[in-house]
Amino acid sequence: MKATFGGGCFWCTEVIFQQLDGVNSVLPGYMGGHKENPTYKEVCTGETGHAEVVQIDYDPQKISYKKLLGIFFKTHDPTTLNRQGNDIGTQYRSAVFYHSPEQKFEAETLINKLTEEKIFDDPIVTEVVEARTFYEAEDYHHDYFNNNPDNPYCAAVIQPKLQKFLKSLEKA
Repeated sequence: MKATFGGGCFWCTEVIFQQLDGVNSVLPGYMGGHKENPTYKEVCTGETGHAEVVQIDYDPQKISYKKLLGIFFKTHDPTTLNRQGNDIGTQYRSAVFYHSPEQKFEAETLINKLTEEKIFDDPIVTEVVEARTFYEAEDYHHDYFNNNPDNPYCAAVIQPKLQKFLKSLEKA
């Protein structure tokens, strides 16, 4: 099965989902725009309309879509429009790209629950839209954190986020 999420920089989201039992692969890429075969440089301009996403291939016998959604909402800020931390632009928007009516229902149900329970101080702005063509990111984006742990962005932004996530897994 596939799940596709836009939660800011795909370097950050890729490494989170790679940690999960039942996830077969996580590919960084682009979705939701109007230009065919966009490049990273083009997506970064914000003019293609694409979001940076991760496309997750998972085994629903080992991990549910609902669990993946829960992790998605816990590991990024779904209340900031076109922004995650210092990353600003439409390419960093919060988005669930659903692959079936069931995925759409699960995403909308969770957003409603999080809203009713006032989990976030601000309104959730995550868009829930049908998955369209997925454009795989250039090879150097694949497994970025694991291949570049000393990169200043990785050390300052991704490493603390990953450590926080791993600690939450230990408590679960």
